[in-house]
Amino acid sequence: MSTQDAPLPVEPVIPGPPAHLLVVRAPYYHTVIDGMTEGALRILAGAGATHDVLDVAGSFELPQAIRIALNSARRFDGFVALGCIVRGGTDHYDYICRETMAGLMAVALQHGIALGSGVLTVHSIEQALARSAADGHNKGAEAAVAALLQVAAVRRMGAG
Repeated sequence: MSTQDAPLPVEPVIPGPPAHLLVVRAPYYHTVIDGMTEGALRILAGAGATHDVLDVAGSFELPQAIRIALNSARRFDGFVALGCIVRGGTDHYDYICRETMAGLMAVALQHGIALGSGVLTVHSIEQALARSAADGHNKGAEAAVAALLQVAAVRRMGAG
């Protein structure tokens, strides 16, 4: 399914008290990440969730930052990871994509966290801009929906 064919993200209803999420951003491509952040925060606000935002150097640091947050005294019901990796002329893209996504999945599984991943892996900045636009097909908004649905699952299962 392409982005244009996907249903528009809609904020889910989360049982219990308002969820509190950490949005971890890698704003290397500021315009893209700002657009994704706007989409994510729109969904969180619509669901009545609260949030904090933490910026890191790049997508590679996203899983590390979530793990640092888990070690802190702060408590979050879930996490939204926002990043953008654009293919260049070297193998660097492949390594960063693989390790970023593996790192996010590892921290989510090892610590049983609710995580929505909005890490774009694209061939061009134009593709990234299309996926971060305010037209509704926004991968930041989709990541926020995913995180909130995971929070709802945790609450429904009595986990966490």
